[in-house]
Amino acid sequence: MSRRRLLGTVGAAGAAGLALGAVGGATAYAAGRPDPATALTTLGAGSVPFHGVHQPGITTPAPARGHLIAFDLAPGSGRAESAALLRRWSDSARALMAGESAGPGDHTGIALDAGPSSLTVTFGFGRTFFDRTDLVRHRPAALDPLPAFSADQLDAGRSDGDLWIQIGSDDALVAFHALRTLQKDAGAAARVRWQMNGFNRSPGATARPMTSRNLMGQLDGTGNPKPSEPDFDQRIFVPATPATGTPATGTPAAAAPAWMAGGSYAVVRRIRMLLDDWEKLPLTQQERVIGRRKSDGAPLTGGTETTELDLERTGPDGELVIPANAHARISAPGANGGAAMLRRPFSFHDGIGPDGTPDAGLLFICWQADPLKGFVPVQRKLDRGDALSSFVRHEASGLFAVPGGAGKGEYVGQRLLES
Repeated sequence: MSRRRLLGTVGAAGAAGLALGAVGGATAYAAGRPDPATALTTLGAGSVPFHGVHQPGITTPAPARGHLIAFDLAPGSGRAESAALLRRWSDSARALMAGESAGPGDHTGIALDAGPSSLTVTFGFGRTFFDRTDLVRHRPAALDPLPAFSADQLDAGRSDGDLWIQIGSDDALVAFHALRTLQKDAGAAARVRWQMNGFNRSPGATARPMTSRNLMGQLDGTGNPKPSEPDFDQRIFVPATPATGTPATGTPAAAAPAWMAGGSYAVVRRIRMLLDDWEKLPLTQQERVIGRRKSDGAPLTGGTETTELDLERTGPDGELVIPANAHARISAPGANGGAAMLRRPFSFHDGIGPDGTPDAGLLFICWQADPLKGFVPVQRKLDRGDALSSFVRHEASGLFAVPGGAGKGEYVGQRLLES
């Protein structure tokens, strides 16, 4: 019996509402949830399709629980072994996202009583994957290494990787079950390089859908591009390449190989927050560091969360209301030539360090059609003078090419591995 069928108590009305929520996920942003909030008794019935133009886990609503895991191919594993692995992973992800058993070997019982719980599984390739599979000629130019930033304190052992998986679900056991299943599926073909766990606010925990808060208490993702905007796909997803060999955007064909059509690039950063130092700041100073009110995310220049920042307004003292080094000012698309990325992060807490401070912060994940036009210019500017830099530490980093979604009968990455 599938896990979905075990949800016998879910009524037809609840299931219909969840189906509408799944469709509306493409219009949600900044961790927004369907309105009205999903009742706790029906959380398990939410499902996201595995097949589609784009992989799941990019525009779907941010889940309550997440796992990020990177693998390196084992010595001797190449293109054939990678293709077999991606087929196994895709088969398991499709079944688990539908609330079904992952196969005859799936007898752990971890998520036996649960439905799909809006599970999403997303797969990506790191730069080194192409060297180890003799596919360098198919490696996108956009996958060139990220530049070094002066504030980085990166741990190489928790950065990069040949293969990357993002798992999200509104149930922690369902998310862990997927993590465990995919780890076992790797078999002898690949070994874990690093793994990180994250969380967000649970759906239904607030009176109305709203932008999620991070561990600093700030609304995180207010400036996200919205799927309703006419250039959303152009900013977030790699376009298909016309027969002429030139992508629709007019950029060089080498920057957008055909196998990446409908895909995106994920920048992943483990950002530790120095919470003890941050929490010593008075509220007014915290708001000046960010450039927004903590209570509702509105700019210090007034309005609501979605009001545009008035970057030129000065106060009675002649000083800028939003300080010159405020995080919101420096990272605003208008201050970065329109550079935009879709933020979809998780918070993390990995206990208390030897010095007594919390090992906690943000698993930053951003999506864009080209990281050299999205993440890189914004991070360069933040690196030069962001007031928030004194309260965060970038400890790990990765860049991954996430191909488009698999069609019926396909596995993720098939167009690359069988090219």
